[in-house]
Amino acid sequence: MNKAMKIGLGTIAVVGVAVAGTIYMYWNAFVPIAAMGINYVRYLNAPKGELTVETAPGFDGAPAASASRSATKDAGDWPSYNKTLTSDRFSALDEINRENADRLKVLCSYDTGIYTGFNTGILAVNGALLFSTQYDTFSIDPATCRENWRKHESYTPATPQAVNRGVAYLDGRIFRGTQDGRVLAYDFKTGDRLWETAIADPKKSESVPAAPIAWNGLVFIGNAGGDFKGVKGRMYALDAQTGRIVWEFYLVPKQPGDPTRGPEGASPLNTSSWDMARGQPISGGATWTSYSLDPDTGLLYVPGGNPSPDFAAPVRAGGNLYTDSVIVLDARTGAYKDHFKIVPKDWHDWDVSGAPAIVTTAAGKRVMLVAPKDGHLYGFDLDTKEMLYRLPVTAIENVDVPFSPQKSVHFCPGSIGGAEWNGPAYNPQNNLVMIGEVQWCTTVRVDPVKVAERTPKYTPWSAEDSINPYNMWGKADPAFDWAGWLYAVNADSGKWRWRAKTNYPVQSGVVPTAGGVVFFGDMGGNFYALDADTGRKLWGNKIGGAVGGGVITFQTPQGQRVATATGLTEVLWPTEITTAKVSILGLK
Repeated sequence: MNKAMKIGLGTIAVVGVAVAGTIYMYWNAFVPIAAMGINYVRYLNAPKGELTVETAPGFDGAPAASASRSATKDAGDWPSYNKTLTSDRFSALDEINRENADRLKVLCSYDTGIYTGFNTGILAVNGALLFSTQYDTFSIDPATCRENWRKHESYTPATPQAVNRGVAYLDGRIFRGTQDGRVLAYDFKTGDRLWETAIADPKKSESVPAAPIAWNGLVFIGNAGGDFKGVKGRMYALDAQTGRIVWEFYLVPKQPGDPTRGPEGASPLNTSSWDMARGQPISGGATWTSYSLDPDTGLLYVPGGNPSPDFAAPVRAGGNLYTDSVIVLDARTGAYKDHFKIVPKDWHDWDVSGAPAIVTTAAGKRVMLVAPKDGHLYGFDLDTKEMLYRLPVTAIENVDVPFSPQKSVHFCPGSIGGAEWNGPAYNPQNNLVMIGEVQWCTTVRVDPVKVAERTPKYTPWSAEDSINPYNMWGKADPAFDWAGWLYAVNADSGKWRWRAKTNYPVQSGVVPTAGGVVFFGDMGGNFYALDADTGRKLWGNKIGGAVGGGVITFQTPQGQRVATATGLTEVLWPTEITTAKVSILGLK
């Protein structure tokens, strides 16, 4: 080897070390940039949006005979993440209907100018639309998309996933979480910060991306980070006026050394369902979407995340309560009231993520509707606690095959879900539950137990055996070897009535209306209006980047409008690289 070659190789080695060191030091900034580059290439051959509709055998296309089609009062706003605190997502507005929906058009758009994981919910309150990104909170005019105000926060996030799922509103105040573990309150009119409260520790990889809900002077929100070793999910109620922590509830067993941030809600939970490998901390059960609350009973319904390590179940033998459950708490005190264990034993990263819908069906039953990442729609009778049905609503494959270090397992739905941050909607006019789903599978080869045990605290704890950080949560099937579903299911029988299949996953909110229309979007940026009774396509167009956040409808002096968040761009999804926008649609 001559001297010049040695010098050249030495220079390459030094530069390589320098680059590696820089990436390590600025990992949180590097990940989204690298992901954008990878996803840009993956999206180059993206197909146009397609949608097909199938009806159940014996379906005659007529409205459900058992359903009540009486009018429902509606002020025309959208005041909470899922419209109502009970999360039914139904709007009684009917100006846009099955006869004129083909005249829909985008009337205006607000461009945040940011490339980000845009899966915010949207609120329509007192003549303003409210939404959020990782660092910013927005208020815009729903008639013109003109900005009322924009509040920016500068901080160092706990993880590189740049997401925030929206805000809550109560009595002239707006509330949101941050990726460095705080809850913030702003003035509705000006955007001025009113208070901040820390409920999580970013140094432990804890964050607060969930969309809070607010009721009776309280703000309800929990922490995320349950996929990191040593992080435990917790739920909080904060005083809406001051930010004081009113109560705290650990969603997995609290252990010696775990912090106490406020008065503890009464809990029967102990470590008996967690047989951890020696020296391993109980981890998981975090919350990261939103919540539901029944104002008539004062009960709060909390969807709980997966246990960790995600894939190495032998490290955490037992049922792992209260992970993968809906936990029912007294909203005023945080005291435990009940729980519904949805996924009995999870080794697929199948959080019970989206807020459940609490509804009264056409048969008069009080039912909780839940759609977790496991690819099923569940109905539970809230009076008897009986599970009424468990219906597959996306592809199901190899779900009972255990993971091992000896072979890879391909399973569906993959670790991405199923359904994630947007739960079911309920249409009382035809008694149909509607849920959007992802069909995208994952392959996992799990670490040996001893390797999984050596993972440092507060770092990702999936136990996936891969040196590729992009496959930390398993290797997803190739981009576009996927699909999406919108299912319409009888709320009493659990039998599907019609289903629409798209060639892109459906992660958006779903909105059925009294006009006989259901609105939703897909991850290809396609937005659809279907006949809520039959699934017939009324309108559909690509309107922007990936629709992975809120879809709402609301009333303005100029008429009924529909708003949606477009442009989700983040590490887990091969989507079009475009800035995050809110688009408002109406009739031509």
